[in-house]
Parts: sequence; structure tokens; C-alpha cells
Amino acid sequence: MSVQSERDTPLGPDVWRLAAIIASGAFLSGLDASIVNVGLDTITGELGASLATTQWVANGYLIAMASSLPLCGWAARRVGAGRLWLACLAAFTVASAACALAPDIGWLIVLRVVQGLAAGMLIPAGQTALGQAVGPHRLGRVMATLGVAVTLAPALGPVVGGLVIDVGSWPWLFLLNVPVGVVALALGVRFVPRGQVGDPGPLDRLGLVLLSVGLPVLVWGFTRWGEEGTLGRFDVAGPLLLGVGALAAYGVHSRYSARPLLDLRLFRNRSYRAATFTATFTGAALFGAGLLFALYFQLGRGADPLASGLLLIGASVGTAVALPFTGRLVDRYGGGPLSLLGGLVTVATTVPFALLPLDAGEWLVQVLLFARGAGLAGAVMPVMTSAYKAVSAAQLPDAATQVNIVSRVGGALGGAIFAVVLASALPHGTEPAFRTAFWWLVGASALGTVCAAWLTVAERGAPGPAAPVVAAEAVGGSPSRGSAGQ
Repeated sequence: MSVQSERDTPLGPDVWRLAAIIASGAFLSGLDASIVNVGLDTITGELGASLATTQWVANGYLIAMASSLPLCGWAARRVGAGRLWLACLAAFTVASAACALAPDIGWLIVLRVVQGLAAGMLIPAGQTALGQAVGPHRLGRVMATLGVAVTLAPALGPVVGGLVIDVGSWPWLFLLNVPVGVVALALGVRFVPRGQVGDPGPLDRLGLVLLSVGLPVLVWGFTRWGEEGTLGRFDVAGPLLLGVGALAAYGVHSRYSARPLLDLRLFRNRSYRAATFTATFTGAALFGAGLLFALYFQLGRGADPLASGLLLIGASVGTAVALPFTGRLVDRYGGGPLSLLGGLVTVATTVPFALLPLDAGEWLVQVLLFARGAGLAGAVMPVMTSAYKAVSAAQLPDAATQVNIVSRVGGALGGAIFAVVLASALPHGTEPAFRTAFWWLVGASALGTVCAAWLTVAERGAPGPAAPVVAAEAVGGSPSRGSAGQ
């Protein structure tokens, strides 16, 4: 079948079934990153802990997610991406049930760390399994399905969490994951291809230590910077310096290591390099802006946290509506042009927030949020798809891990910068402060758009993507037929 025919062929129900199963894991991972936040006060009271201690129920999860990311590429090659995804989903589901039964705050924090370690690998392992199974020319359409889950889950978390606390008790924040996880696991055992098993070489222990320390510490440093608003404190500057130092040391180590944990030589590929740079800034425009818009509704427009979560859903709905269209267009035209168009729409719909008064009509704010969400669908998902299309199926585990890392670091950095800018400007008035912060968000979105233009140029001169390792016909088949290396 020709490349053009493969792009135009409708995806069969087996492909959509696989995408939906993989998306369920991404949804649970993203939902748990935000659902617990609204229940921290309740957990504090019922478990007799201080709020500072209880905060680690949320922080421990996020840091653990970042810690496990570097191991994902090696583990996916060692056991197969599908097997890794199934193992992580099983661990996440069991840890969720255990969190609900935690007898005290100490055990709850420990179990949340276990849950976060599994959750951190669910998305890149799922992306790898999906990419290897369906092939590069159909990747945009199935990645769009995964993107809907990744986008909607964090936005729904505060709303679902608020409803759970209102009508039930805090253990249900974790028990909600169990039935979804069990069903997804049962379907995954039946339908998810186990993936290609190769020889990843011995585990790069030094690389693992450097990355598993440097990445979460850097993300934590950005978070503390946003909270404190200054780099002059040791608990802010220390983590940032340690994180940057550890990651720089890994860069040197990987250059001289025969089998580094993550292969940084992928950045020699021009299209891949452009896509990852773009993903960094679009991560700030997507994840970093979540904090800014939440504060916009709460501090600027007087909404409570639950109402703020409801008001923010419009942006996620816009993204979810636009993603299926962008997925099909990416398969036909490439990710660069779509990301460039999406970036322009994101910039155009962010500028009004820097110009409008805080009491602007709710209908106008919601229309802008919906349009901005649609623009982000074009700016974010095509970039990730372009990065995965630029590498071979054997390189996909490393690519998925690295793209998720830069996107997460970009989101953390963007959130910190926007929070610092807002906090430093608030003494001069709430409305001028938000205007300034939104102009910074416009700048981050514009940088992502410039990088998308670079990606567009890079893709034009790039060779065609490599053929998939796992035959597309194997999707939906039995594990023994759908997996290499079994």
C-alpha cells in the first residue's frame, strides 16, 4: 500500500479500540494529578496532619511522575512498550486502592509516590505502544484520541474532586480509579500488542541517577520559584542549581557512554530537534497557562476553586473538539504547518486577555477560552506527532520519553514565570498585574509559533518516516501475533 493510500485509508475499529484503551491510562494519570488538590483540606482534618505535610500528597505524586520518566525508554525496549504499559496500569490501579485504605498521612504520601511512579510512565509507554502498532502515516489520528484524554483529565480533576468531597469522603478520590483501571487492564491484556522486545543493554545506572534526580528537582525548583516569587531563597535556588547541574552532567555522561539511558543523538535529526524545541514552549502555553487562568478566575474575577474549575473547562472542550480534525490533517500535511496555524490562533486568542478589563463579559471570556483551546490543539499535538514521525520505531521509546520531559519542564518553567510575574505586579493593582502576566503568556505562545515555523521548514527537507516495526494488521490481534519478540 502506498504512503498516500495509507494516509487516506479510514482507521478500522481495532485501531480505535487500541487508541481508546491506551487513552484510558493517560486519562487516569492526568486526572490524579489534579483531582486530589481540592480534597487536601479534608484529608488534613480527617487524618490529623498539618496542611504543610498533607501538601506532599499532591507534590509527592508530581515529583514521582517526573522521577520515573527517564526509565521509560530503557524499560520499553527491555520488556516491550505494551507490557510496560500494562504493568504500570496494574501498579497504578493497585496503588489507588491502597491510597484509599491508607491509615495515616505517612502511608498516604508513600502510596501516592508509588502511584506517581507508575503514572509517570503510562503516557510515554502508551504513546510508544500506539506509535509502533499503527505506523507513522496514521499516527496523527490516533494521537489525537490520546490528546483528548491528556487535555481533558487535568481540567476535570478539580471539578470531579470537588463533587466527590461534597457528596462523599476523601478515599473516593482514589477509589474512582479502580473500576476504570480494572476494565482498562482487562481490555489491555486482550488487545494491546506487547511491543518490540530488543536488547537495551545494561541499565545506565549513573544516567538514571542523574536524570531521576535532576528532572524532578528542577521541576520542584520551578514550582518553589513560582510560590516564593524570588530566586534568593536557598530552597528555591538550591533545587534549580542542583537540577540544572545534574541534567548538564547527564549530557556530558551520555556523550561518552556506549549505551546511555536516553539517546540524545536523536537531536541530530533536524525535524526532531525542531519539534522538541516547539514542545517546550507549547508546554508552557498549555500547562503553565493552567495556573495563570485559574488565578485569573479566582483572584481577578472572584470565583471559588470549584467554580474556577468549571469555568476552565471551556478551553479543554475547545481542545477536545479540535483534536480529531488536527489529527487527520497532521497525517496528510505534516505537523509543522498545523502547529504554526495553531500557534497563530493561540497568540491571537491570548492577546485579548492582556487587553480586556477583569470584568469582561463571561460569554466573551468563554468564547476566547474555547478558541484558545482549539488553537492549542493545533499547536501541541501535531508537534508531538512530528517528533515521533521523525524517528524510527526502534527509537520511539526514547523519543516519547524525551518529548514528555521537555513538555513537562516547559510547563513547570512557564507556570513559575507567570506566577512570579503576577506576584511581583499585584502590589500595583490586580488588573495591571494580570495584563502583564498575560503579555508574558503571549510571548511564550509566540516563541512556540516561531519554533513551529522552524519545524515547518525542517519537515520539508526531511526524508519520509520509517516503516512501523509492528504490522498494523496486528493491532487488535492476540498478543502473540501482535508483538515482535514474543
